[in-house]
Formats: sequence, structure tokens, C-alpha cells
Amino acid sequence: MAQKLLVIDTDCGIDDAQAIMLALAIPSVKVLGITCCFGNTDVDNVCQNVLRVLSVCERTEIPVFRGSAGALVGAGRQFRDHFGTDGLGDVFEDRDSTVWKTSVQSEHAVNALTRLVSENPGQVSLVALGPLTNLALALRLDPALPDKLKDLYIMGGNMEGKGNVTPCAEFNFVMDPESAYVVLEEYLCPTHIATWEFTCRNKLSWDFFDQLVNQETSASRFMKKITSKCWAFSREFGVNKRDVLFGPGYVPYDAFAVAACVDGSVVTEKVDCAVRVELHGELGRGMMAIDHTNTLRKNHRVCVFKEFDTCKFKELLMASLNQP
Repeated sequence: MAQKLLVIDTDCGIDDAQAIMLALAIPSVKVLGITCCFGNTDVDNVCQNVLRVLSVCERTEIPVFRGSAGALVGAGRQFRDHFGTDGLGDVFEDRDSTVWKTSVQSEHAVNALTRLVSENPGQVSLVALGPLTNLALALRLDPALPDKLKDLYIMGGNMEGKGNVTPCAEFNFVMDPESAYVVLEEYLCPTHIATWEFTCRNKLSWDFFDQLVNQETSASRFMKKITSKCWAFSREFGVNKRDVLFGPGYVPYDAFAVAACVDGSVVTEKVDCAVRVELHGELGRGMMAIDHTNTLRKNHRVCVFKEFDTCKFKELLMASLNQP
């Protein structure tokens, strides 16, 4: 069986780390490279986080590329500490080390993205787990890039007008609305989106999370460590936005997009529709609007996930941390 080729673009926080490990655990998947972008934390922390994940999984041969440090337009929003100030739960004492810089490729992430796709036309699945700045910039460097992609998987945006940063917008999109707009208007390849509300509606139990992180492997011990001091993984945190809207539970946000990419059968219900990212308004900026009535008259449709096979998803997650 031919290997499935992936490039992962990430703002590596705890959920990104889980998603990357899921991809690495699939024998039929080959990760060509990981491109880094600001988002959960600054881009230097993101690079360090990705390198830590690859080291734990003994996959340091995969190249890591430093990318966008800020939004396409304007100063952008401040980072938030949902996954700790460093994105991995603030549990590592060697964060100030500069040794990691020698392990990051000198090639910029945007150049690497266009090159890796061009070297494998029609074969690469691009998985975007953070703000879409690297993807928007890559398109400006190579307008033919979407035509060379096999497909694109995105974790981000929303489908019901519910937000987790503003009343109407999801984190990845609101961090760089212009880039999200560019990508969803101009990447005309097959595009699949795991929205924030979708991931929350398909949440997993905390009992399953305990099983997941208590496997006797280095990967599970790593995940247990990075979630140990993070308030987002505390059952006693109290009522937050997600709990109010969807009820409590464990939501491995980015892993949904990777799971769908490596095994499309986990998606049990979807809607194919035109979408557009709103760039204006105090409350609506960054919101992804779904055009159910074809008001926009757009030819390009994207696949927006609605339901997931949680049994298969749990199996993929368990396997992702069942690495020595």
C-alpha cells in the first residue's frame, strides 16, 4: 500500500501534540515535514514543542520549519494561556535553552510548504491545526499551490456562530481572519473542516482520558505530564464556555482533523457547502459563515464535519500514545 503523504502546519499546543502523535502512529502515513506558526504561543515555543513531540516519538528525522510569527494584517491578538504560556502546560524547566534552534531547518516554513507540495504533486494532504497564516503566504508565493495538493484538512472556524474567543469566532480563525478568508476563498482543492462546535459536540469522557494517559509508554507519560498542571484539563475548573454550550468532557480538538485525514471512515456525517470568513464587525470578525441557501453563489464547496465515529476515534487516540 502506498504511503499517505502529510505536511502538518501547527501552532503546537497540547492538542496539536496529541494530533501529531496520532499521525506518527499510523504506519501507512509519512509526514514529510512540520511547519510552525504562532498561535497557542509564540512561534519559537511552537518549534520547541514540535521538536519535543518528535523526540518522544523517536521521529526526529522529520524536518521542522519555523514560519509566521504574526498575523497577515495588523498586530493581531495576544496569545492566551489555554494550554499554558508555552503551549505545553508550563512543565519544562529547560524552556530558555537555545539548543533547539540547531534542530530547526534554515528554510522558512512557507518556502518548505510550497517545495514539499511541488515535489509531490497531487499526493500531499495538508493538515492545518493553527492560524492559517503560513497557508495564505504560501498561496501568494505559489498561486498554483492548491492545484498541487491532494486535499486540505483544517481544524478551525465554526458552523453555528458560536465562538470560544469572541461571541461568534473560533480561536484559530480569529487569530488571523484575513488568512482564514484567503485560504477558504482561494484553496479550491478538496477541503475538509473540523469546526470548534463539531469537536465539542463529539467530546470524549474524562474516564477515557484517564485510560489514554495512563498507558505505560513514553508517549502517554509525556501527555500526562503536559496536561498535569494545565487548567484546561482540570475536572474541577468550573463552568466554562464549552461546558455551558456542550457539557463537560475531554476535547482533543486538533486530533479530529488528523484522524479524518488518515481515516476518512471516522466521519459519519458531513455537509458540503460554501463558506466565507467574516472580516468586519466587532463581534463577527473571524466567524466562518456557512451558506446553506447558496446566497454567495460560490462554486467551491467544502466538507464540514457534523458527526464522528467516536469508537474508531478512541482507537486511533489510544494507538497514538501506545508508542514505546
